[in-house]
Amino acid sequence: MMSGNYTSIQDHNASGSVPPAPDPPGQVSVKFNESPLQTFPPSASHGKIAGGSGPPRDADDTFSRTSSSSGQPSAGWLKVFTIAAYQPYFDVDTSDILERIKDSFLPFRGNFNQKTASNPDLYGPFWICTTLIFVSASIGTFVAYLARRINHKDWYYDIRLLTWSASLLYAYAIFVPISLYIIFKYLSAPLRLVQLVCLYGYSLFIFIPAVFLSIVPVQIFRWVVAAVAGFMSATFVAMNLRTHVVSASEKWFWIVGGIFLLQLGLSIVLELYLFCSTI
Repeated sequence: MMSGNYTSIQDHNASGSVPPAPDPPGQVSVKFNESPLQTFPPSASHGKIAGGSGPPRDADDTFSRTSSSSGQPSAGWLKVFTIAAYQPYFDVDTSDILERIKDSFLPFRGNFNQKTASNPDLYGPFWICTTLIFVSASIGTFVAYLARRINHKDWYYDIRLLTWSASLLYAYAIFVPISLYIIFKYLSAPLRLVQLVCLYGYSLFIFIPAVFLSIVPVQIFRWVVAAVAGFMSATFVAMNLRTHVVSASEKWFWIVGGIFLLQLGLSIVLELYLFCSTI
């Protein structure tokens, strides 16, 4: 008990102790009895803190996320600006690339889209288009050089041949599939944009050997090579898109015909502007 500034000890049996003074009238004394501490076992599954060390389920985990969660691609259309969005389209083996190149030399099968529907790639189309650009510019320059030297004329290198071929082929491999994708979207044809880019990319491979054959200094032979390459490439694209167009539109013949002529026109443009030099 506290009385003024003194502490009283409630033990009358202690030796040498002074009897406590009586409480002044009107003052209530308070006594505290000792009680054993009660120990509660940890709860296994009750309450918000379950498992001991985990945070509450309704806590904000903005700053407690791991680094792997921060690397996830953005939701919505913003993911097209991330590298992770395009990684699956470059996950192909050499055997897959070679198999698809082989299919491009067999245009009448028309099953390329079915084979690549689950795993279309952009790796092959990118390198096929890039290789065709440098090969066509190099061979075209070499053909022009031979023509000038044999005719005893001065020759100069024209860098515009490379930039022109790069602009033509990259634009063709990108904007033609995008245009067709918009048309097929309007017709409700079940075909993705990446499938169209993949199809058109592999359709250009036939022009690479055709470009090498254009070194032969015979103009009629060059035109035959360009015609055969253009026909095979155009047939490859048209036969693979025919199935989707037939089921989507009654005017499928005109659409497929336009696709065929557009691809055939590419070979004519390449022959006219890259290999028009005669020896």
